[in-house]
Amino acid sequence: MKRLVLLLLFIGCCSTWTPLYADENKQEGDIYRDLETFANVLTLIQQHYVEEIDSNKVITGAINGMLSSLDPHSAYMTPEDFKDLEEETSGSFTGVGIEISIRDGVLTAVTPIEGTPADRQGIKPGDQIIRINGALTKTMTLMEAVRKLRGEKGTSVTITIHRQEWKEPRDFTLTREAIPLISVKYTELEPGFGYIRISNFQATTTRDLRNALRDLKKKHRILGILLDLRNNPGGLLDQAAKVTDLFLSKGVIVSIRGRDKEEQMVFEAHPEGSYTDFPMVIVVNGGSASGSEIVAGALQDHKRAVILGTTTFGKGSVQAILPLPEGAGLRLTTAKYYTPNGSSIQATGIKPDLVVPFLTARSDADSGPTASHTNKVIREKDLPGHLENEMANKKTLESSGEDKMPYEQEEQFQAIDNLQEMTKRLQEDNQLRTAFITLKSLSPSGRQKQKR
Repeated sequence: MKRLVLLLLFIGCCSTWTPLYADENKQEGDIYRDLETFANVLTLIQQHYVEEIDSNKVITGAINGMLSSLDPHSAYMTPEDFKDLEEETSGSFTGVGIEISIRDGVLTAVTPIEGTPADRQGIKPGDQIIRINGALTKTMTLMEAVRKLRGEKGTSVTITIHRQEWKEPRDFTLTREAIPLISVKYTELEPGFGYIRISNFQATTTRDLRNALRDLKKKHRILGILLDLRNNPGGLLDQAAKVTDLFLSKGVIVSIRGRDKEEQMVFEAHPEGSYTDFPMVIVVNGGSASGSEIVAGALQDHKRAVILGTTTFGKGSVQAILPLPEGAGLRLTTAKYYTPNGSSIQATGIKPDLVVPFLTARSDADSGPTASHTNKVIREKDLPGHLENEMANKKTLESSGEDKMPYEQEEQFQAIDNLQEMTKRLQEDNQLRTAFITLKSLSPSGRQKQKR
């Protein structure tokens, strides 16, 4: 069996063989007619288009169009794209540091990666990227845009940003650099209470998380862990499962179900090396997707952690990277994943146990002290062509009360390297502050105070 790289980046039966065979023949006939139509169209374009065409470019465009008709996460990968993917999952790449997606036909920033040129220049989630080096992004595929944003270290790229509260688009010139994807950062909130932020799931994430827990344990006995998964877009499936395994001693973590029996997998927790003797609070938001939803969903279902924040992105599908000749690849959605309780979060997301929207104080005369002024959060259900959740009813898919707020603040979360920065963050970040108060109440000392 060919080796598949799994990412989270997402029968009928009959009584006799004869109808099935007939159906297969009919489908094959339809496919051949469609392929003949495609060939005829390509021939006509080659013969009559106003300018001479690049056939390879046209065919690649057709492949991209075919895949985009399936779902937002399936795509053709050129050899360059495939190489970029390998770099990202290995821990670094050269670029400006923006996670991007296409929403309503517009190239949109999902989140900047912490500590990168885009982050330092103030790019925000929801920013629409109108141009890259003067070229309109309207007709670009996602991979084309990624390729234009990346380049040699030290070179510059200018992006034109439209933000909802601006009257005119603005240009940002960013200098490309090596983007180290340090996925795990941590510090202490107070003696015994650790703060851990996972920004994405890459090859070294579980190792780095284990080292962080060991270091926190050396300083003080761990009384509680606050795990920050806000704006974590996901990454490697196995790393998300292994991270969850660190906090569980038994039970299902996640199950993967696809059409192919070879895609049916169940990840289970193991007792060796697990950390289960302290309470946990996990903070999530609309930017928490895929792998971060696996972690939050599993620990929520097992009642191992309290989930706090706002509803997550809702990407419940798994992508396989299928190699093609000449180094190209196909990123294809092959399965959906399900939480330990058997629930699919596709297009619905993880619902927090405690809903706490992120609020920021503003001094504007026309707004209250907790008004939010950023772009509306992009979730899976907002992406054109997203897969439906067969387990969700209409009421479940309707907007929740939190989504009826005008805008949900999706802040950029900087690295927190020392206690002084953490103290400041606790004052400014109401989600983090509320999570810490909740965590302390769940600790043995906090429960004793409540009993008194």
